[in-house]
Formats: sequence, structure tokens, C-alpha cells
Amino acid sequence: MELFERNACDLSEMIKNKEISSAELTKSVFDRIKAVEGKVDAYLTLDEENAMKKAAEIDEKLAKGEELSPLAGIPVGIKDNISTKGLRTTCASKMLGNYVPPFNATVMNKLDDIVVTGKLNMDEFAMGSSTENSHFKPTKNPFDTERIPGGSSGGSAAAVAAGLAPVALGTDTGGSIRQPAAFCGVTGIKPTYSRVSRFGLVAFASSLDQIGSIGLDAHDCAILLNEICGYDF
Repeated sequence: MELFERNACDLSEMIKNKEISSAELTKSVFDRIKAVEGKVDAYLTLDEENAMKKAAEIDEKLAKGEELSPLAGIPVGIKDNISTKGLRTTCASKMLGNYVPPFNATVMNKLDDIVVTGKLNMDEFAMGSSTENSHFKPTKNPFDTERIPGGSSGGSAAAVAAGLAPVALGTDTGGSIRQPAAFCGVTGIKPTYSRVSRFGLVAFASSLDQIGSIGLDAHDCAILLNEICGYDF
């Protein structure tokens, strides 16, 4: 089994036990992206150079015995309506085509020791359920590229299903994590309201929006959710 095919829980244990390095894992994921991203179109922005640098930093910290989170060194894809400092955040809209946020969403600060692969495609401003409504391109279902991946977190679900990220962040207002997860044969969780900070999430309907996790299974989703939830200072 290739590294990009394994779930995040297994990969975390392999990194912890020094069976693999974060750099090896990250390279495997980007090799997979280069091989199939052109068919799936899950990403709007890739950040390979910084991802490899971050992976090397995590490996150094682990070698020194530093205590890090369970997801340390794991590549994670981020839906493109979540603010990422210094990394383009477009909400799949022409209006924000060149927008680079000066700040992180709270969830990104909580995920300080993950490796960000890039920003994932979505319906523009999260208004849609097919990921056909992105200004830039539609995302395809990796199991059948003639079919939709669902939406609006279609890029996140398709990326996990295709091995383009072990886990991903999505957002859900009225089904935007749960529906694409179902369409792509992966698992997604919409947390209860206020379980996860919305600071830095570009709003669609603030009383309903939630940031949540998408993974190959419920365990992966739970681990990612556990890292992003909690009180927002």
C-alpha cells in the first residue's frame, strides 16, 4: 500500500515510530497530486515548496523529542474559504482571485504542526452543492470523472478520496461537508455550532456555518476535529 493510500491515524503512528518521515510522506502526496490532480481538479492553489519546508521542520522537532500533536507532519488540504496567512484564499471567486490573507483562521493556528498541501476547490463562496460553480474550474468525482463530487466542499472530499491529502478541512452550512463526503465515499463531520471557531472563515450564513473535517474514516475525522475544536481566545 502506498503512503498516500493510508489513513491519517496509521500515518501518524508511522511518523511517531520513525518508520517514515513527514518529508517522505509529503513527497508521496505531492507525487500523487502530480499524477492525478489534472483529472480531478481538487486544488486551486498548491504550496509544495512551503509544505516540504514545514515537513522538514517537523522531522527536526520530532528528532529532538519535542511533544507535538497527533497530526504533526501530516499533510492536510484546506478548503479555500478558510483564511491562511500568506497563502492565496479565493473562495473560488474571481473577486478574490489575488487575495492573500494577512492572518490565519483560528483553526489554522490550532493546526500549527500540520503540513498544508494547498487550498481546495469549492462552489463560489460555498453557495452550491456540486463544485461546478467555482469561477476557476469544476472538480470531478475521482471514482467517475463524468460525475460531480458534491459540494460545496467538493474539492476537500475529492482530494481525500483520490489520495491527494490524507485529511482535509471543509465547511458545512446545509450539507456542504456531509453531502460531498457521501458522494466521494469518504467520511465527513459537521460539528455542533460553536464547537469550532469560525474566526477566519468567510461567512455564508454565520448562524449555520461550521468548519469540520473530512477523512477516509471516522477515526481520522475525529482526530482532526479534536485538534481544531475548543475555546477561541
